[in-house]
Amino acid sequence: MSFWSKLTGAGKISIALLVAAPIVYGVYKLAPGIKVEDAKTVKKIEINGGDVNNATGADELPLPTEEVSSEVSGKPLVRISGYAWNAQSGIIVANGGVRTAKGSLMEKNGVNLEILREDWLSELRNKQMKFIEEFDKGNANPTEGVMGLMIMGDGAPYYISSAQQALNDKYGNKYHLEIVGSLGLSYGEDKLIGPISWKKDPKSMKGSLISAVIGDGDWVVAVNYASANGLKINPDPSTYDEEAVNFLAAENDDYIEASKVLIKSQLENYSIELKEVKGGKLTGKKISKKVDGCATWTPGDKMVFDALNGFTDIVSTKEFNNQMSTVLIVVKEWADKNQDVITNILKSSFTASNQMKQHDSWRKQAAACVAKTFNLENADYWYKMFAGQKAIKNGIEYNMGGSRVFNYADAMQYYGITDGVNRYKAVYDQVSSYLTDLNPMGFNQSVKRVVPYEEAVNLYYIKNINDIESGVATKADYSKMATQQIASGEWKINFKTGSTEINSSSNIVLNEIYNLLVQAEDAKLELEGHTDNVGNEQSNLVLSEGRAKAVKQYLIRKGINSVRFQSVSGKGQSEPLADNTNEQGRAQNRRVVIKLLK
Repeated sequence: MSFWSKLTGAGKISIALLVAAPIVYGVYKLAPGIKVEDAKTVKKIEINGGDVNNATGADELPLPTEEVSSEVSGKPLVRISGYAWNAQSGIIVANGGVRTAKGSLMEKNGVNLEILREDWLSELRNKQMKFIEEFDKGNANPTEGVMGLMIMGDGAPYYISSAQQALNDKYGNKYHLEIVGSLGLSYGEDKLIGPISWKKDPKSMKGSLISAVIGDGDWVVAVNYASANGLKINPDPSTYDEEAVNFLAAENDDYIEASKVLIKSQLENYSIELKEVKGGKLTGKKISKKVDGCATWTPGDKMVFDALNGFTDIVSTKEFNNQMSTVLIVVKEWADKNQDVITNILKSSFTASNQMKQHDSWRKQAAACVAKTFNLENADYWYKMFAGQKAIKNGIEYNMGGSRVFNYADAMQYYGITDGVNRYKAVYDQVSSYLTDLNPMGFNQSVKRVVPYEEAVNLYYIKNINDIESGVATKADYSKMATQQIASGEWKINFKTGSTEINSSSNIVLNEIYNLLVQAEDAKLELEGHTDNVGNEQSNLVLSEGRAKAVKQYLIRKGINSVRFQSVSGKGQSEPLADNTNEQGRAQNRRVVIKLLK
């Protein structure tokens, strides 16, 4: 049974939106009473981070100047574009700002680079397509568009697959996009913001309206939190379901607008008119609903906390800290002809990031370069937000910002080159399965195939870097007893009748569990086996424990560290989820529960 088969109608659609960034939604034109998608609950297991954070000893290097380099000015200009996002600080300070600066690491490594801010994914794609158009005309080094772009890694399967389809339609199989590495990750910056009551009682989110860039990683965090707490999710941003968590698409797919509309709603009683849904049907009525929360990132979070009282960060990428790396996506055919340039961009970024990890002067310089590159706020602001900030307002604590940059050891570890655990592949494969299973926005009709990880990711450039310290990969510490439950997921795993032997039909769902646990690398685990009430009570107790142990052994063979399993037990028939008097209920009761703890 696949992961997706365990989810239900609208829950599936809500996950589909997770990877379809940016989502363009249309207003429903259905008559009252016509069936629409029900709000449903997504299974309760979370992506909750392994700690990729290495520091390799290195002497402090000279800082770049503010003067544009003349030494590399004769070299072809390479252009990369990305969001205003602090996780890109390493590559930005390696360049000395927008253009390669005198004394910068990019200059030292012979790269003439321009970094451009662009907060709309559609425009990022347009710029990369423009580059390919010029490249196809015979311009070996186009100055139109951008050769590379930096986006959230959990959105890359959708971006690469959909963009690749557009390239194939126009050029055949002539041009390709590929990920050549990760440069950093969000570590708290992307978050769900809401009233403190949501943190104390997650069930109080039912009936809320949350503004977000639907499909972006911050929206994913909100969906995960709602789902992990058993709340239904309304997949349609044009309707309102009081029994579910509802989402409002931020204007222009802009995370700042997601924050602004929450502030406007709370301070000015601004409301949104939405079509009412009950029981999966339009009622024909419209309701006016205030915005209750938002999913956003820095500086959107600070805007909310400065303006409003009683709000806090409910959950963030500090909890989901392997979810959202910054990937660099390049045009493969150009990169093949300019391998040294790609390698040296990565080398410069990793070197600068390692300097930032160890030397405050580099962190301050990075903040200054980020402020100029984004043309937003000032150096002191970005310096503080990179580290993450805690504050208290009217007795309520909240967090802002929080990012990390990747040095070479981080990149090698994140892709499993040093320790064999490919964290990014787990993210990429999981999201890819959502695309094919869910068919978001007619994905399977418009895109013929999801580009598989093996084609989408090229680790040659990372492996080809030399003259740089790789460091030693950090390892999670499982020596302490974990007491705080992060999430609890109930999985339907098929066994042979009356046996602890797992049916091969469950391999897909077990592999999906493995992918999630790789991403939840720091979490310890508890497994509980459960049965229906058919047979002897004592025998069912023994059988349930044996099945839980069988799942544990399967995951260990796949590569999950055995010391992560804090307990493995059987509950037999003592804790049924459903009615044991019918087969449907008995099937629900035959399950293995996996709890994540910290």
